[in-house]
Amino acid sequence: MWYIGAHVSAAGGVEKSIIRAHKLGATAFSFFLKNQRQWKNTLLNETKINLFHKFCKLYGYSSNQILPHGNYLMNLGNPDPDMRQKSCAALIDELLSCEKLKLSMLNIHPGSHLKKITEKSCLNNIIYCINKALSKTNNVTIVLENTAGQGSSVGYCFEHLAYIIRYIEDKSRIGVCLDSCHLFSAGYDIGNFSNFLNIFKHFNNIIGINYLCGIHLNDSIGALHSRLDRHQNLGYGQINKEAFSWFMQSIQFQKIPIILETKNMNLWVHEIKWLYKKSLNNQFNII
Repeated sequence: MWYIGAHVSAAGGVEKSIIRAHKLGATAFSFFLKNQRQWKNTLLNETKINLFHKFCKLYGYSSNQILPHGNYLMNLGNPDPDMRQKSCAALIDELLSCEKLKLSMLNIHPGSHLKKITEKSCLNNIIYCINKALSKTNNVTIVLENTAGQGSSVGYCFEHLAYIIRYIEDKSRIGVCLDSCHLFSAGYDIGNFSNFLNIFKHFNNIIGINYLCGIHLNDSIGALHSRLDRHQNLGYGQINKEAFSWFMQSIQFQKIPIILETKNMNLWVHEIKWLYKKSLNNQFNII
């Protein structure tokens, strides 16, 4: 079973994201729980929550097909204690929102050191905040997204993600989402088949494939090692387009949300159809 979709808008209410995903022919989707550039959550109320449950049932979406995205303002690694606390509170709020919507996962960017502390100190800040957020909430898994390494962001290598996971107290509620654009820009050459296999074997050795909860499938405007977080539609960027078919042939990527965040939303219907077609090819194990 393949869950393929896109990051859709929740404008007008979170329930609208379900309708938009359904219109794309998607079997998975992502959306922002609140305005990604604001701290306050204005999208949820009892009516919206009930409609979300109703439409999920109506259109056949279960929680393991939905990977909501956390607010961009959150920086759990922030060297400023007050801003870090504000980010931690925002994370808790979003986890509670997921609980209300009966969603099982929340995707977040790990954080940034803002060139004021070391990467290790930043990672330790992230660990502290995640442990605190998990202790204040129930059931929802925090899914860490790898970064391109832009600016002062951590999480651009598997070792960073593994370090965070190692010190999370409840390992049943931590996972990873891999973004193909970020992988490539950070220096993982997924456009070469031999490298593709080795990269995911390395992921399994360093982190464990059991922690993989989702994939963001994007081409990259930036070149390999560019550290540029700029998405492009499949086949229009720097990554060999065949790489995206390899994702669809990898048995280990079944039954997790595979989400497009590509530049031209008008191409999403065609990209989703193309990915489904590629999933019919011979399957292989990546580990």
